[in-house]
Amino acid sequence: MKNTALSSIHIALGAKMVPFAGYNMPVQYAGVNIEHEVVRNGVGVFDVSHMGEFVLKGPNALALIQKFSSNDASVLVDGKAQYACMPNGKGGIVDDLIIYRVHAEEYFIVVNASNIEKDWNWMSSHNDLGVEMHNLSESYSLLAIQGPLAAAAMQSLTEVDLSQMVYYTFQHATFAGIENVMISATGYTGSGGFEIYVKNEDAEHVWYEVFKAGASFGIQPIGLAARDTLRLEMGFCLYGNDIDDTTSPLEAGLGWITKFTKDFVDSEFLKSQKEAGITRKLVAFEMIDRGIPRHDYPILDQENNVIGKVTSGTMSPSLKVGIGMGYVTIENSALDSEIFIEIREKGIKAKIVKAPFYKK
Repeated sequence: MKNTALSSIHIALGAKMVPFAGYNMPVQYAGVNIEHEVVRNGVGVFDVSHMGEFVLKGPNALALIQKFSSNDASVLVDGKAQYACMPNGKGGIVDDLIIYRVHAEEYFIVVNASNIEKDWNWMSSHNDLGVEMHNLSESYSLLAIQGPLAAAAMQSLTEVDLSQMVYYTFQHATFAGIENVMISATGYTGSGGFEIYVKNEDAEHVWYEVFKAGASFGIQPIGLAARDTLRLEMGFCLYGNDIDDTTSPLEAGLGWITKFTKDFVDSEFLKSQKEAGITRKLVAFEMIDRGIPRHDYPILDQENNVIGKVTSGTMSPSLKVGIGMGYVTIENSALDSEIFIEIREKGIKAKIVKAPFYKK
């Protein structure tokens, strides 16, 4: 099992450590609900250094991205990022990812930790364009500093005006005394904040400076368990749960990142799927009766027929009610439809709602 550059710090802080995507990662410190609230109302820091980072360089870098990405990266300008997914050629998804345009001939790509090798091989298999590719996943650390107080808490560490950074933009600048740090106005929590990409050798220094700068703002370290409850309250998909090699972007509600303005892997299939109409759909639901939905629990209709299954579920720390997402047949996917989640062989009442669950 691999450690991140910060694993020893998490252990010293008393974090509960678990294996995740081949890494020794902090799942919680003070407790999921406490950490969740810190991010929703203040500022918290996640070590997400297990994520993968690739760099694509050269005059054909954009052309390669356009082949494997469902989204249209030609609209990107320097300093802008884009969420996308990679269709797998069989109607499913290889991974979801973020594409950063550094300049016209250089792109920085961030992928999920569990898919680093798979994604690298997939991109490489489409690189008949002579694009220079670098896998920097082992060299980079990533801190996600999230919450409504993130900009104010971190402002003393950089000359970049953090309060003016627009969502899904990034800058390279000095941060915590380290030059050429990538500061990205992105995150997976729905509460604002930044993701800070630094070289492994600078990670500990940056971690301590971040906590020093944020001390008066009540900054706290946050584990992966709260990252999951935060993203689920926003209805954000998690690869391996809500999207995978068997789910199409259209079924997953990712039509907004599936652009038919160009040809890409699976574009013809997805175009015909859009025209014919999907047969199942990822929906968000809220429990009416008491119960906590969990991954793979069956979803039933009023006659007790199985109409789908739960892909993600939890007790929402913000709403104090069970929430979840899951695929159901298209006939049963309408908003406000009553469905039942099978928990311990009993159908527990829920209703389909519009994501996000958490409204600021």
